[in-house]
Amino acid sequence: MATQASRELSTPVTEHSALSLARAIRARELTATEVVDAHIALHERFAPMINAIAADRFEAARVEARAADEQIAAAGEQIAAGEGSELPPLLGVPFTVKETIAVRGMPLTGGVPARRDERASESAPAVQRLIDAGAIPLGVTNVSELTLWIESENRLYGRTNNPYDASRTAGGSSGGEGAAVGCGGSPFGLASDIAGSIRIPALFCGVFGHKPSGGLVPNTGLWPPTSGESGRMLGTGVLARRAEDLMPLIELIAGPDGIDPITQPTALGDPASVSLEGLSVVTVEDASVRPIATELRDARERAVGALLAAGASVRRVQLRSWRRAAPAFLAMLEAGSGNDSAHATLRLLEESGEPRPSWLELLRPGGPHTLPTRMTLATEMLRSDDGSQPSRRMLSAARDIVSELTDAVGDGVLMHPAHPRPAPRHKRTLGRLWLLTPTSVFNMAALPVTEVPLGLSEDGLPVGVQVAAGTSRDHVSIAVALELERVFGGWQPPPAP
Repeated sequence: MATQASRELSTPVTEHSALSLARAIRARELTATEVVDAHIALHERFAPMINAIAADRFEAARVEARAADEQIAAAGEQIAAGEGSELPPLLGVPFTVKETIAVRGMPLTGGVPARRDERASESAPAVQRLIDAGAIPLGVTNVSELTLWIESENRLYGRTNNPYDASRTAGGSSGGEGAAVGCGGSPFGLASDIAGSIRIPALFCGVFGHKPSGGLVPNTGLWPPTSGESGRMLGTGVLARRAEDLMPLIELIAGPDGIDPITQPTALGDPASVSLEGLSVVTVEDASVRPIATELRDARERAVGALLAAGASVRRVQLRSWRRAAPAFLAMLEAGSGNDSAHATLRLLEESGEPRPSWLELLRPGGPHTLPTRMTLATEMLRSDDGSQPSRRMLSAARDIVSELTDAVGDGVLMHPAHPRPAPRHKRTLGRLWLLTPTSVFNMAALPVTEVPLGLSEDGLPVGVQVAAGTSRDHVSIAVALELERVFGGWQPPPAP
């Protein structure tokens, strides 16, 4: 009789969830070595096209996979009988990590040339928790310089391209992670999100992404660091090619680490306990500075229809305050970042050993920094050093946006595209701060949000929708993601190069 694992693995290894791979490895239907080798091979095949991996540890991963196989073999007949609960839950399953999250011995540069020799002395707690669960890191993935924009490019690692169309961006700041998971090379990846850095790459690269509730997962071990109350706006979360992985992964990485003061113990719910019957589903109309593309609006409406068919109720709202959200978001971020937040980028570079740039250097395209970084540095250099804080008017507007949004979500979910367009061509987003509005509003409110893939457009580009839930109700947005994956199929692998 075929086991559950063998039935699951009738399609390629690199198309399955982390959980199904872990089950197959424990049942000895697959070896960890086979699984790791298959994913490394796919990364190497896509590498010339997408440039997702900033630095790999492929050989170390192979050694760790062999050790996992030996651990399973030692368990012998107990594992064959399905009694392997004492083994780590993700034993032998590979994953990747955003380069700005510490992985012991790997680069931790944020794409800054002055930090090219920096290596993490220990892994971030979220990474270590996954390693302790048996998962095997394959490497770290490319980012936008200093995580400053939604296109992943820097002078150390170059530019990451979209696995569905190399002429388009993979998103940012976790674009390398989006491309690594989107091409099929990683079952899941660890990333961070303070204004859409998980959800935008997940949309552009056709995978699931979950930004957890504020204070759920520790942000320790990230560079650049986020200090003060702005830590509630930053979420260390996951991207995954299959929705069933989302909640187990969040459960593994959640909880205080004794270092991050924002993270608190939180009781997590079970997506299986969520009934879609009567669930309130809210959509936001006429909130974007730029109208939502037809293919994304249509995708959202198909998702709404699927939830209606499952018994949910739908309500349309207008949140006009979103059109003023970009400056309010920046004011809230600055106010929560403590002293000298107005010159944070200049300070980070000086701490990295780089002298304060001249105006001539900022105006020179061939210099050590990408355009988003140069624009940020120029803005900071123009600001006074008088210690002025964001205006009360902007902070009041931010509070109003948060209140309006949380009221709209209530105990249901809110669905809205993460970006006005499917993956844009390279350089088409630069200098357009308002593009962050559809994602950053949820960071302002510290709400959990799941990006859900909904197939491909006529041009072959991924489309999808964000599903936001109330604070500490991560399981609700993930439950909706599971249903939408059941109806629409979820991630669709791109054509291999």
